[in-house]
Amino acid sequence: MIKKEMIAMLLAGGQGSRLGVLTEKVAKPAVSFGGKYRIIDFPLSNCINSGIDTVGVLTQYQPLRLNTHIGIGIPWDLDRNVGGVSVLPPYEKSGNSEWYTGTANAIYQNLEYMEQYNPEYVLILSGDHIYKMDYEVMLDFHKANKSDVTIAVMPVPMEEASRFGIMITDENGQITEFEEKPEKPRSNLASMGIYIFSWPVLKEALVALKDQSNCDFGKHILPHILDKGGRLFAYEFNGYWKDVGTLGSYWEANMELIDIVPEFNLYEEFWKIYTKGDTIPPQYVAPEASIERSIIGEACEIYGEVHNSVIGPDVRIEKGAVIRDSIIMQHSTIGANAIIDKAVVAEGVTIGDNVELGVGEEAPNVYKPGIYSFGLVTIGENAVIPSNVKVGKNTAIVGVTTSDDYPGGILESGGVILDKKEGEKS
Repeated sequence: MIKKEMIAMLLAGGQGSRLGVLTEKVAKPAVSFGGKYRIIDFPLSNCINSGIDTVGVLTQYQPLRLNTHIGIGIPWDLDRNVGGVSVLPPYEKSGNSEWYTGTANAIYQNLEYMEQYNPEYVLILSGDHIYKMDYEVMLDFHKANKSDVTIAVMPVPMEEASRFGIMITDENGQITEFEEKPEKPRSNLASMGIYIFSWPVLKEALVALKDQSNCDFGKHILPHILDKGGRLFAYEFNGYWKDVGTLGSYWEANMELIDIVPEFNLYEEFWKIYTKGDTIPPQYVAPEASIERSIIGEACEIYGEVHNSVIGPDVRIEKGAVIRDSIIMQHSTIGANAIIDKAVVAEGVTIGDNVELGVGEEAPNVYKPGIYSFGLVTIGENAVIPSNVKVGKNTAIVGVTTSDDYPGGILESGGVILDKKEGEKS
């Protein structure tokens, strides 16, 4: 029988609704990040850099691009005869066919996959965080403490603690209590959603709670193990870690990559971030173009100005266009003399000539004020913006739009244009 010391299960099924129109056609872990990467590249690269060669990727929502991106795992050296990377969508079983309903339910539905490797330890990861972490060091900590479950935690400011699962520990780091998003937190050690389980303990808990609806690690599995007298330890992580779950944090994390000395370095030799690279030609920067503090992807053609922005591969920026503090994803075209200020433009978008994005004063978004904020303009995949229109801040646009969609030639701050056929129903 095959035996692996530790296998990883990567939860990548999330819709990521707080990223608004960016995740309308693609799962959150497959969203572009930092030019040529996708969010899932980070946990996958961490696995291979930590010596883990068996990874199950659990997908559910809009999995097509994620599946194509991962393929058989070649970029991460995960194309193995034994182990490697496996994409695990929900599937029909003889009794019933069910979607994954909670994080632990998704893992439970893949018990057979895990059993075939007979692991000693199982590492559970989320597919939507940006960080570098050596899981081997965390495993050593798990073994040293004879732990049943080790949870990676990060100290957060006390005023933010109520947003997280919070661990209360004794002086040895052993967890005595676990509070899910407490109103009055008694500690600032937040769970990062990274767990190492000793396999027999995980299996017992999953089977015991298999009928629990929406079975979740934080709400059900961890309290169950704690109640049974299990040994749970908190492993403190102090490196860079970013949950890119909101448009603001996603934009911010991209902008931090272009600092002169970035807090998060994509290019370290000893801890590479791997991705599926397409063989495409290099960038072309015209003599009249100017670029300042930006990441420019391969196959881009730049004829205008780019300041403080992250530009994905195969983007064309025409003459006279000025882009500032923005993210432009691959295969997009920015028309001549367009002015783009603090926008997130998804893949395959066409922006006409003389368009201005991010004009005027901020106003709350009329549709989803909690999502479309931070002063950003968010443009969904394959959208078309006609020439000579202006778009205000805290706005969202989806689909092929025409000048009729912009009364008086403007979409005021806080406005939305949503595609009635495909998109979210407004």
